[in-house]
Amino acid sequence: MYEEKSLEVNRVIFLLDVLITSLAFMFSIWMRKYLVSGGNADFFSHMALLPLVLLLIICFLSYFGAYEGPCHAKLFNYGIATIQSVALGIGALLTLLFILKIDYISRTVIFSFAAIETFFIFGIRVVVKRYHKTCVLQEKTSRRVIVIGTGERAKELSHNLKKQSEWGIEIIGHLDPDRTRVGTTVAGAPVIGTIDDIEKILKSNVVDEVIIAITRSMLADAEPIALACEQEGIKLRFMADLFNLEVARTKLVTLGSLPILSMEPVAQDELKLLIKRTLDLIITLALLPVALPLLAIIAIAIKIDSHGPIFFIQDRVGLRKRLIPMLKFRSMYEDAEQRLKDIEHLNEAEGPIFKIKNDPRVTKVGKFLRKTSLDELPQLFNVLLGQMSLVGPRPMSIRDVDLFDKGIQRKRFSVKPGMTCLWQISGRSNLPFSKWLELDLQYIENWSLLLDLKILLKTFPAVFLSRGAV
Repeated sequence: MYEEKSLEVNRVIFLLDVLITSLAFMFSIWMRKYLVSGGNADFFSHMALLPLVLLLIICFLSYFGAYEGPCHAKLFNYGIATIQSVALGIGALLTLLFILKIDYISRTVIFSFAAIETFFIFGIRVVVKRYHKTCVLQEKTSRRVIVIGTGERAKELSHNLKKQSEWGIEIIGHLDPDRTRVGTTVAGAPVIGTIDDIEKILKSNVVDEVIIAITRSMLADAEPIALACEQEGIKLRFMADLFNLEVARTKLVTLGSLPILSMEPVAQDELKLLIKRTLDLIITLALLPVALPLLAIIAIAIKIDSHGPIFFIQDRVGLRKRLIPMLKFRSMYEDAEQRLKDIEHLNEAEGPIFKIKNDPRVTKVGKFLRKTSLDELPQLFNVLLGQMSLVGPRPMSIRDVDLFDKGIQRKRFSVKPGMTCLWQISGRSNLPFSKWLELDLQYIENWSLLLDLKILLKTFPAVFLSRGAV
């Protein structure tokens, strides 16, 4: 169950992490300047790095699970997460200092900071873990709950409350519309009254919150419950699984005075998406010095080989089905689109895509570009503009999307399209459309930054060996 206590503790840990990181960095500078013989570390020039250090450390701590609740995380996991976060944060910092040729930053400061940071960041979590254990044993933070309902949904709720509560839970009892159920037990808790008794029960008991677990057809009975909770100042929750949907995340937002419940079939962590976008920019900018000369050479070759523009720009269906102008090097003759209808009957691909091995519309240079996937290289600019990512389902043409025969196929539009994905490293054009779609959905369901990194690393040999290219 979502508990405000967990959110409060996480906020405190986050603020302590920021404070400790700042103090540890300042102390490391002070030690280098005043305690180390011959030390000469300028305080202000080093402190200019602090925002970057905070960003790297906090992002990695979040990614490796250092903010996981103390109920579920073990001290060993906290220790590993802390070491990984500090090590990768310092590694990224040193890499940037090397690339930017910043040599006035003392490495002694950096490494002494890493040691101090690791010790205190882990120490914070040891204290929180002991605090949590004390609270649970002494039942200082247990929440007292009344459940409305006695059916299967109420039983499932009771089971999950007891299983997932991080700070302790006590189910006082259940209320049911049927008076004959009073006196029975549900999942180990008594049925203490009917819905009509809600006011009397709330007045005579210490209650932290009431949770409604009745069916959709009984929602009319919820109004007196809501009014009673409002009068007593008691928090009211209700189970939001009113429809038979596979919802990955639900979220309540307020629009003016109107509460709106949102149900998202694909849940993605905003912080990890921010890190993904940051990595897209860093990697793309790092590749540009190598890519720009290659782009120029390819552009000249295209111009010499055939008449027409260097680039082929086509609207593709991107995130949330918004159209994006996808860039490619032109690999076909100028009238390729007009000739498509004449050869569409030769399509060798399954599903709503068009592929033939010896496409007569492809130029000589175009064949080489397609085989090596160099025709996709200009999409680095789509990545820079935020229209695409380095890794994600390939953006499809309007024609192909219009031929989708299953609604689930459109789930691929819930994430930003990319230059490469699982299909690129699994056979590319050799794969049937059904397998291509399956891999896209698999990527969406199992997405992580580590998966992106694995795909990127496997893409280079797949492209270099031209496996499955058409």
